[in-house]
Amino acid sequence: MANKTFNPTDVFSPEVTYKSIIPRVLNSPHKYIQCEGALHNLGLYLSLLESKDTAILISKGGDRRFGSIIAQSLKRLNIEETRIIFQGEATIKEMNRVIGLIDQADIPVDAIVAIGGGKCLDTARGVAYRLSLHSVMCPTTASTDAPCSGVSVIYSDSGEFIDVDLYPLNPSLVVVDTKIAAEAPFRFIVSGLGDAMATWYEARTCFENPNGLSLIGTRPTLVGLAIAELCANTLYDSALDAIEAVKNKEITDAVERVVEANTLMSGLGFESCGVAAAHAMGQALTVFPHIHKNYLHGEMVAFGLIAHLLLEDKKDEAEKAATFFAKVGLPVHLGQVSLDNPCMEDRMKHAQAALAIPIINNEPFEVTEDMVIDVVGDADEFGREIAKNVGDSAYREIHKT
Repeated sequence: MANKTFNPTDVFSPEVTYKSIIPRVLNSPHKYIQCEGALHNLGLYLSLLESKDTAILISKGGDRRFGSIIAQSLKRLNIEETRIIFQGEATIKEMNRVIGLIDQADIPVDAIVAIGGGKCLDTARGVAYRLSLHSVMCPTTASTDAPCSGVSVIYSDSGEFIDVDLYPLNPSLVVVDTKIAAEAPFRFIVSGLGDAMATWYEARTCFENPNGLSLIGTRPTLVGLAIAELCANTLYDSALDAIEAVKNKEITDAVERVVEANTLMSGLGFESCGVAAAHAMGQALTVFPHIHKNYLHGEMVAFGLIAHLLLEDKKDEAEKAATFFAKVGLPVHLGQVSLDNPCMEDRMKHAQAALAIPIINNEPFEVTEDMVIDVVGDADEFGREIAKNVGDSAYREIHKT
């Protein structure tokens, strides 16, 4: 069953269509719920799906912290559960393992609930699709826009990016407990800022390029573009206040705004409009095992966005984004992702990996290996100058350097 695949071109680009027009498509979860203490009401929210028996996919640490809250909430609504401990990587092997455990369960599972980070959620989405289950996403950090999407990023067993799995529908339910997100190490919410900030700039690239496409091969929507822009504006306005509140374990309006931007706005914006060079060049950094192991997705994408804007000759916007990243503690040069002075072989390796990710073709011009090599070098120098002018104390606080 794990080989089941969804090909969006079968739906959105059939062989014979009226004028062969590619439609604009807005992707979104069926329902999004965000508030302090939301996980305590998980059973109530599952009742909206008329769920009776559910599988819970959760990390060992998450089970230790939230296990009793989940059990009590489900028990109040008479919902039975099968609990499965997530092994840590979003791989086809892990999906198969979870599918096997659900098949062996004593109850007829009708929904899978993922409680954890992006890779746990990606795995659950893949399992839900392959078993035709409701998927319910409960992120424990605000570090990525994965919760709302209908895609999963798939890695190899060694942790290298392989592909993006596409699904016909988005999650049935997304439940975000702001208290849990605020209590996570603030590095996670900061990482989410990098991923979310790229949403606007990449959405604009895809929208302005007549050939730009979303991940499912459709054209961007005006609504998706507006949400993507609102996402960036929200972060520029509220992120510094939110970080300060998170450090103090406080839940303020700024925290609620940033959690919504990192999770909902970014999720709807990227999936309904598309991504481009920022994600391609950021995601390609996973070819270096030490980067994949030690840095978060949004941290890699932040550097990728600086390169993206320079690639498009938007230096003023690159300066605005990089200044913001330096202030909140995101990497702005290669040294901050432990890739100081990479040799030409490593530069070529990274460029080739970036070009192998199809989203880079959403740029309005052909991107070559030499262009990636050059612009990554330029972004490194550009970021070092920003760090010199703005300072790197926020980055050092996060990484304890």
